[in-house]
Amino acid sequence: MDLLPGTTPVRRSELLAAGMSEAEIRHAVGSGAIVRVCRGMYRGAVPSGSPVLRGDPGQRWEELVAGHERAVRGVVRRLESPAVVSHVSAAVVHGTEIWDVPLDRVHVTRSAPTGARRGHDLVLHAVPLDPAETLRVRGILVTAPARTVADVARTVPFGQAVVVADGLARRYGLRTAELLTAARPERRRRGTAAAVRVARFADGRAASPGESRSRVLFHAAGLPAPDLQREVRDAGGRWCATVDFWWDGSPPVVGEFDGEVKYGRLLPPGRTAGQVITEEKIREDRLRDLGLHVVRWTWRDLDAPTALLTRLRTRLQPR
Repeated sequence: MDLLPGTTPVRRSELLAAGMSEAEIRHAVGSGAIVRVCRGMYRGAVPSGSPVLRGDPGQRWEELVAGHERAVRGVVRRLESPAVVSHVSAAVVHGTEIWDVPLDRVHVTRSAPTGARRGHDLVLHAVPLDPAETLRVRGILVTAPARTVADVARTVPFGQAVVVADGLARRYGLRTAELLTAARPERRRRGTAAAVRVARFADGRAASPGESRSRVLFHAAGLPAPDLQREVRDAGGRWCATVDFWWDGSPPVVGEFDGEVKYGRLLPPGRTAGQVITEEKIREDRLRDLGLHVVRWTWRDLDAPTALLTRLRTRLQPR
């Protein structure tokens, strides 16, 4: 029997009112029949046959992100005083990409000089927050996109912050000036230098977390900054491709990040992985026919980038 059909969080008091005892709640959590999303809030377990529990790490991450939003809703419902969902929790609610950032605690902010605290499932930030820096997303009061980027940049490493910043810049059309304004360099807050650095580096043309991670890798390795989403045309001016990365040179170098989205989880409707792979090969042949060097890489290359960087440096050397 499904003790909690669906995944909408419910309060412990509601379970007790429905006839469950404290011991039964503890047993249900221990057996996996229900899931504790935060203190005093529970949801139904995801069925074992659900596709989000397959071996695909991207799918597991999507389930983790979805679970965090459920936890956000649960925390907001039980807060005694209103607060604004912020930091990485706001990024999740905004629907942008997250990479390698802990989602074990919900982050909220109150505009107050004191009162910050950290619990086992909640981080309460007490910092200045203008009402103009907030908005509602699917009924949840969250920090605005540019403010969210600044808050994330202050609290997570540069690479992880860039993934969030690029994603929000792409989703909301954020410009560098907006991100710098939100970073508020005139205020000597902890982490301001990091927020300014991310604001200046963010680029909404990066189309995926893998492309954002690639940008960070190239920057750290001292490679020339590539152009993003460059349109490639033949001698007659006909469009051939839009490439992820482009470096000017003789010949120019094209970089392509191959993520699992392209070949697996989020295939275009009516298309098979085989069709997409064949089209990618034809596309690459066209680029090579134009005299371009093409370098491809995957998530695995980003995790162990020595060989990738060697290939790129070799291609980028003047000839």
